[in-house]
Amino acid sequence: MFAPSRGGSGDRGGGGGIGGAPLKLQSMFVLCGLLLLVPQLASSSILEKLSEDTDLSQTASLRKQMPVRFYSLLESNQIANSTLSLRACTLFVPTNEAFQRHKNKATYVLYHMATVAMTQDQLTKTIPSDMDGNPPLYITKNRNGDIYVNNARIIPSLSVEMTNHLGKRQVMHIIDEVLVPLTPLPNTKTEITNPDAFQFLQQSDLLDIGEDNRLRVYRSQVTLKGKENLFQSPGGHTFLLPVDDGFKATARSSLVDKKVIDGHVLLNNVIFTAAAPMDVPQTTAAFEDNIKVTVTFFKEKNGIMYAKSNTLLGDNKHATGVVLSEIVAANIPVRNGVVHLIKRPLMIVDTTVTEFLQSFKIEHGALKAFFDTIMSNGGYVLNDIKNYTKVTILAPSNEAWENPALANIRNNTERMREILNMHIIRDPLNIENIKQKNQNMIAQVPTLSNHTFLYFNINGEGDDEVITVEGGGVNATIVQADVANTNGFVHIIDKVLGVPSTTVLGKLESDPMLSDTYRMGQFSSFNEQLNNTQRHFTYFVPRDKGWQKTELDHPSVHKKLFMRDFSYHSRAILERHLVIADQVYTMKDLVAMSRESDSIVLPTFRDSLKIRVEEEAGHLHDEFASHEWNGYVIIWNHKKINVYRPDVECVNGIIHVIDYPMLEEKDVVASGGSYQIKTNFCILFATLFIIIAIGKQSF
Repeated sequence: MFAPSRGGSGDRGGGGGIGGAPLKLQSMFVLCGLLLLVPQLASSSILEKLSEDTDLSQTASLRKQMPVRFYSLLESNQIANSTLSLRACTLFVPTNEAFQRHKNKATYVLYHMATVAMTQDQLTKTIPSDMDGNPPLYITKNRNGDIYVNNARIIPSLSVEMTNHLGKRQVMHIIDEVLVPLTPLPNTKTEITNPDAFQFLQQSDLLDIGEDNRLRVYRSQVTLKGKENLFQSPGGHTFLLPVDDGFKATARSSLVDKKVIDGHVLLNNVIFTAAAPMDVPQTTAAFEDNIKVTVTFFKEKNGIMYAKSNTLLGDNKHATGVVLSEIVAANIPVRNGVVHLIKRPLMIVDTTVTEFLQSFKIEHGALKAFFDTIMSNGGYVLNDIKNYTKVTILAPSNEAWENPALANIRNNTERMREILNMHIIRDPLNIENIKQKNQNMIAQVPTLSNHTFLYFNINGEGDDEVITVEGGGVNATIVQADVANTNGFVHIIDKVLGVPSTTVLGKLESDPMLSDTYRMGQFSSFNEQLNNTQRHFTYFVPRDKGWQKTELDHPSVHKKLFMRDFSYHSRAILERHLVIADQVYTMKDLVAMSRESDSIVLPTFRDSLKIRVEEEAGHLHDEFASHEWNGYVIIWNHKKINVYRPDVECVNGIIHVIDYPMLEEKDVVASGGSYQIKTNFCILFATLFIIIAIGKQSF
């Protein structure tokens, strides 16, 4: 009724208008009024959600400690409010704890927003942010199910999906780190928005990447070698760029050729450090038929991140082996991936072992404790290393030197020098050499420490491969192998050799060479005593190959010894090998005692052990080196048994690893016969008892 009477011309200001305005104008007023109301109403949903969550917003008590809050930044940003009011979006919200770590650095709200709504399942590999130039956000989903946006992890249980008052779908993800875009220095007048990796290199002097992180030398080499296209490649890649400090060695820049530049780029693979698969080799652009280079990320316990190149296949210009470089500025996003600034160039082998140790002792370097220990003991070891044309160092990590057992010997210079020398091999020995040595036997390698050998062992294959080294009673694992230098290799290990911290039982349990003796002792309940730190054990332990020889020599005996039903025999044999006395007996002690008498008698768990020990000169030779050495032989019951590994120290004794058990076939046969006689006698006695009992009843 009202519409026809009001007329459609709109040229008359009847009562249908607001304040006498025509109807069309009225409609405009109403729409404008609604739009004015919408921002407050629509944005309140997410803002209210943020204000309700005490971990995301600030209470009055915390406000003084943290003046920068994402909630307040979002609330005061007009563009962000407009997006929340009018558009679909995804919002990445850092926790307060993330802001505490971020301290007073600038926070870019729009870099935390994208104008498309995506749940965790819908997140794509790259998402354009709402910041000027739309620099991308990179999404990583790892095997554990974790999802990262750039270097920040999404907290899965806190994601929220909602709809604003215009029906626009919006998603909020809570993240554990503030997102940091690439920005120019504050006083830079040149406009820089969303550069690719080559533009980053070109304009790095104008960017906020740290005062000490200049890239002029590497930039000139990239241009000189014509590799601009590599850094301009579309898609997502990881670029490792060495800073100028890494080229202080004047000749180093001349070694940067095309292949070296390729070895610093991981194509089609965007890796931020928090999401990086640790200790997993990644192929580089220098992975071809004639050269193969991988890069691996790893982190020390102190949080320092490293990148290491491993040249698996090299040539005359590119040596095989590993080069380590600390990441000095990580996770710099660019249009076509991410940039990490590193301390020195990868792939280039131009330092001696000594120079490498010196470079890694700076501040909290990976080998600082090792280097400091060398210098605090006169630096003699370092001088020795300098004199060798070829050398291999097994360098304990910083954490390895925290072993409490070292406290009692740090001031003993002679003992410490002996321990340090145990970590030095006077030959170049990389992992490939060790594998070749281990084809037929566990590799035995002499050290600078007098008459001390190291024993390498390889367990597992492929990604599960673990290489251990035993020296002076300590089993250490190689955690970083094949660090290449001009005169040899450095392997970083997780324990200090020669400083035992385990019992005899612990050593048996952990040493792969002694597994058969350990197993035999377990099912015969013989091992239980070996953890007693109040006793002093000297244990002659047959290595696994020794037991394998008995299987060939006496098959039936070997079979019985490893059967639970015959554990009595197993225990009796092991008791013969275990000396329990007021002291432990080293091989030198036993040789000296043997010189005073034709034979020596040692108290064992079982009874006593009558042996003689002799020292024999020998010659150790393999395809890598030739060495003079002194070995030990045990003479027992007119048999000669070689000592494969003497003087393995433990906290409650000493182990001598021998090539063959002190065993004769009659030991088991005689015991078995005696056992059978006793069994038959018991059966006969029981039978007679039953017959007599029945006879009495019959009377």
